[in-house]
Amino acid sequence: MPAPKELDPSTSLAALYGKKVRKLRIQAGWTQRELGEKVHVTHSRIAKIELGTESLPRQLSNALDEVLGADGDLCDLWEHIGYTPPFPFWSRRFFEYETKATRMHKFSQVIPGLAQTEEFMRALFQAGENYGASNLEEKVSIRLSRQARLDTPEPPWLWIILDQAVLYRIVGGRDVMRGQLAHLLALAERPRVHVQILPYESPDPVAMGGSLTILTLPKKGEVVYMEGIRSGGIIEEPEEVAKYAAAYDRMQANALSPAASEDFIRKVMEAHYPCAPYDPT
Repeated sequence: MPAPKELDPSTSLAALYGKKVRKLRIQAGWTQRELGEKVHVTHSRIAKIELGTESLPRQLSNALDEVLGADGDLCDLWEHIGYTPPFPFWSRRFFEYETKATRMHKFSQVIPGLAQTEEFMRALFQAGENYGASNLEEKVSIRLSRQARLDTPEPPWLWIILDQAVLYRIVGGRDVMRGQLAHLLALAERPRVHVQILPYESPDPVAMGGSLTILTLPKKGEVVYMEGIRSGGIIEEPEEVAKYAAAYDRMQANALSPAASEDFIRKVMEAHYPCAPYDPT
C-alpha cells in the first residue's frame, strides 16, 4: 500500500486543516473509512479533506472536531476556509504554474480561457449556473487577469489546438461567437501565438477526453494539466508527461497548419456567423 501523500500545510489553510485531521485520525487509530462512518460521509471524502482538496460545510467540520477531540481547533480553522473559492483546488494550482510558464501547449474542446472574449466567458459561466452557484463576476475577473500575461513585454509562447467542433458549438449566440472567432484570428497574428484546428478527419483518442495543457516551467521542465467536466489534475511524473507530450505532437501533426486554420476559421465565420445586415431604419 503506497504511503500517504505528504502535505505541506504552508500551501493553504485547507492543507493545514487536512493535515490536522489526518494527524488526529491517526492518533485515534482509525482508518479514513472508520472516521467517515463516525461522521456519516464516505472514506473518499475524508481522503479529499485530508488532502486539502475538498470544501466542507460547517456541520461536517463541527462533527469532525467533536469526534476527533480537537477541542474547537478545527472549528476555529474552518472559519477561515469556509468560503468556497470560484475555482476548484486543481485549477488554482494550475493557475499558479501558468503564471510561471514560458511555453504553453493547449488542446481543447472549448475555447481555452486565455483565448476567450469577455462576452464568451460570461455566457459560458452563466450556462454553468445550472450546476450550482458560479460566482460569475469573480470568475470573469480571475480569467481576465490570467489573460493579462499575454500582454506583457515577454509573453509565453502559446500553441492552441482546437477541435473543429468548437467553431460550431454556439455559446452566447451568434454575435458572441463571431466576436470570439474574430478574437482568435487576432490572437493568431501575434508572433508568439499559434492557433490550429484539428479537423473531423483526424480523430485521436486523446482528443476525445477533455482538455490537455502542457506547461514548460523554468528549472522544472514540463507538467501536464488534464481537465474534464467536473474534475481535473496535474501530472508531473516525467514518464507520464512524456506520453502526453507525444500525444500532443501527434495531434499537432494531424491538425491544419496555422495559415490553413486561420482560413478555415474565416470560412466558418462567413458561413455561420455573418454580420447582421445593415438596417437604416
